[in-house]
Amino acid sequence: VNTRKHPLGIPPPSEKDWPKDEEDFFLLDPDRERDALPQPFRMINKLVMQVFESAMEIIERREMLREAQNLKVQPKKCFPTAEFQVTERANCLAVSGKYVFVGLSEGLAAFNTCDFKDVCAWDAAKTEICAIHALDLGNECHVLLAVDEMGLVWLFCFHKESFLLVKILNEVEDISQRSTCVEEVLSRGGDYAGILLQGNTKAWLEIYQLPKDSWLTEMEKNSGAAEGLACSERGSSCLSEVGTFLLQELPVPAIQADVELDLPVLLLRVRPPKPITGTSFKDPLDALKEVDDDSMLGLGYNHLIKDSQWELQEAIFCSTYREYLEAEGVTKEEIPRHATFHFLLPSRILMGPEMEVQPDIPVGIGVHWDGNHNFCLYLLNTGKADSDLMPDVVWPCAAPIACSAVSSCSRYLALAGEDATITIWDKHLGYPLSVTAILEERFIRSIHFL
Repeated sequence: VNTRKHPLGIPPPSEKDWPKDEEDFFLLDPDRERDALPQPFRMINKLVMQVFESAMEIIERREMLREAQNLKVQPKKCFPTAEFQVTERANCLAVSGKYVFVGLSEGLAAFNTCDFKDVCAWDAAKTEICAIHALDLGNECHVLLAVDEMGLVWLFCFHKESFLLVKILNEVEDISQRSTCVEEVLSRGGDYAGILLQGNTKAWLEIYQLPKDSWLTEMEKNSGAAEGLACSERGSSCLSEVGTFLLQELPVPAIQADVELDLPVLLLRVRPPKPITGTSFKDPLDALKEVDDDSMLGLGYNHLIKDSQWELQEAIFCSTYREYLEAEGVTKEEIPRHATFHFLLPSRILMGPEMEVQPDIPVGIGVHWDGNHNFCLYLLNTGKADSDLMPDVVWPCAAPIACSAVSSCSRYLALAGEDATITIWDKHLGYPLSVTAILEERFIRSIHFL
């Protein structure tokens, strides 16, 4: 009997005993027991699979974009419900009440939004209207500021579907002294109008008070007389044969000829700030005396820097940064020719304790000129239209003011500087609420309250 001296064990594995033809058998798909395709069919199959996978990636990407687009709020598509037919080229339009006023290549036209029909047209001057501002004064009366191609400002009063020309605000007899209007603003309520004018070498701002109460009274008297005359004409034009009445309308020029409206009153003429020059004061006491003489603090005029010091500072600056100045082509500072202005309602900054004002009528304006650091506030009823007007309040800013905006309640003021900084001021209390800095190398062109 043969007996084993050692217990039976499992022999260690050895790679040399593995079959060579089945090394990758565990990687093969069980469904692909047949042999692989021969060339060139394997290459064709590989290309087809790549095309299929690329197509699936494109399809999945487009589906993801479509789903993301569906999740966004879709804008509402609006289509025109009616159209106005004009005979001339339309340059601008303004909406006031139920009327749409259109500036044409020759005159003005008014359309009624209720029946979409042309109700009146004005082309007496045969001039092209380039800009319109309109405001509803109530009692079917509207005030219009229209600027023509020559920069003249036409002040109209629209009543009972007829245009009444009140005045050309910047008309002069000498054509060489003519100024052009670059901006016009009507205050909310129609109590005031402001126009920014530019001459050959200078610019200024004019603020007018509109006598809207007397306009409304005159319109009521005129409309009552016109209705009485129309009734008398209807009674005399009765036709007995047909048994009806012919309504004979009054000609518009005849009605306009009997109306004499009061002219607007010039309240303020604001000019750009003068450049800061060397001082004429001998000592600090003289400068303090000038401040006590009603001179406004904040414009930078009352200082003790001499002309020689200004020239020395400019020479040092130019020699230090000469290469940068030559690269950027810096030019000499000029007097600004454009301004932004707003009509401001009563607040603690603009009114004193003894002033009697109405809460919905402006009491002042806020102005800032291009390239200037100061936001200047002026009271309207100062009686200094032709004098060298100084601001009543000055708010200096760290950088030149690029643009500004006033809230609808006129309490909050937003100032955007050329350094991309936005400051929100509480105009009622006179202090800033917030300061926000935008990304560097960004220039803010406009700002609005929502």
